[in-house]
Amino acid sequence: MLYFVFPALWVGILVLFSVYDGRRNLRVNDEMGSLALGSLLATISMAGILFLTFRDISRFLFIFFAVEAFMMLALWRLVIRAAWRSKVIGNIQVRQVLVLGAGTVGKRVRQQVDSLPHLGLAFAGFLDDDPSKRAEEGVLGGLEQVRQVVNERQVDDVVVALPRSAYAALTRVVTELHDLPVRVWVVPDYFSLALHRATVEEFAGLPMMDLRAPALSEYQRMMKRAFDLMLTLTVMPFVLPVIGAAALAIKLDDGGPVFYRPKRVGENGRYFEMIKFRTMVVNAEQLRHLVEKTDEQGRLVFKHAADPRITRVGRFLRRTSLDELPQLFNILKGEMSLVGPRPEQPHLVEKYEPWQRKRFAVPQGLTGWWQVNGRSDKPMHLHTDEDLYYVQHYSIWLDLRILLKTVWVVLRGKGAY
Repeated sequence: MLYFVFPALWVGILVLFSVYDGRRNLRVNDEMGSLALGSLLATISMAGILFLTFRDISRFLFIFFAVEAFMMLALWRLVIRAAWRSKVIGNIQVRQVLVLGAGTVGKRVRQQVDSLPHLGLAFAGFLDDDPSKRAEEGVLGGLEQVRQVVNERQVDDVVVALPRSAYAALTRVVTELHDLPVRVWVVPDYFSLALHRATVEEFAGLPMMDLRAPALSEYQRMMKRAFDLMLTLTVMPFVLPVIGAAALAIKLDDGGPVFYRPKRVGENGRYFEMIKFRTMVVNAEQLRHLVEKTDEQGRLVFKHAADPRITRVGRFLRRTSLDELPQLFNILKGEMSLVGPRPEQPHLVEKYEPWQRKRFAVPQGLTGWWQVNGRSDKPMHLHTDEDLYYVQHYSIWLDLRILLKTVWVVLRGKGAY
């Protein structure tokens, strides 16, 4: 019976990790990362089944089977990828891609096309009506030259990456291309929309754009929650003595409360009480005006290395990031995740621009992409770019990568105060 259960279990877990979803595995490192994590979880699950069913099997044989299965799967996928790449790149019929719009969205399209040559795509150039962009590299002219450029460059695909304000130009260009043998793709200007995620779906038999599709699919959300619980429960026996020692040190230092429970903004804008060790004097909120200021660009800067409100024990807890350990209880309650954008202070969220609110589309985390790429070194609000990068590129593999990098950053004490 197990000979049928194990392959089905392995395939099922690989499906959950999107190993068979080609759209999520365009790059080899993404594919190998998903395959490695899926294989690891499948191996752990198989070990648990064998233990619970009291199966007597050689540990060496079991580990050998797991490693060999992963290596064979990885080798097979690399061979298929190499064969596909050779066939596509060796084919003279490379599809030429013309991008209409040399703004942020258009440049993102070019970057994506240039990074994936094995898909048989080649960047032909930009067309843009903005005079300030005419001198930029790759800009061939204005939108009125679209028919001429398509014919001269033998363009196969036209990607429209114009801002919302260029609706009239979009209509004119689509009409111009109607009788030409090219495929026309339209990239919405997501960067100017305050949306969590937009997808094209079928509704009532008609293709429509869903402007509020969840950032995480049900499978991704389930796997993220399982990952959080498994890892948190595993480290809890080792963390609880540290929490106890830190609580005792705080109490002996000034006799004040051990924990600090500030209100924070979580996923989808919901408020919750985040649990932290108290690292400041009891009346720290009344003294906030002493350290709150704005920089030369008018941005709010709030965290300072020499904050006079921090206690002696608190300074050590912050430097070692031990002050964040109680948030493991928030994770067990489902209010937070191990990895994600940091929960924000409500008074800062009130100053957010609409596009910045997209960071709340996923569970807020104990650590995140911002924390391992600067931590407190960056002023408030400047971390939202890193948060949006995480939202747009989420995967279990990225979570694991951030956790491993967090360990290194914490050991170095970089940016922590």
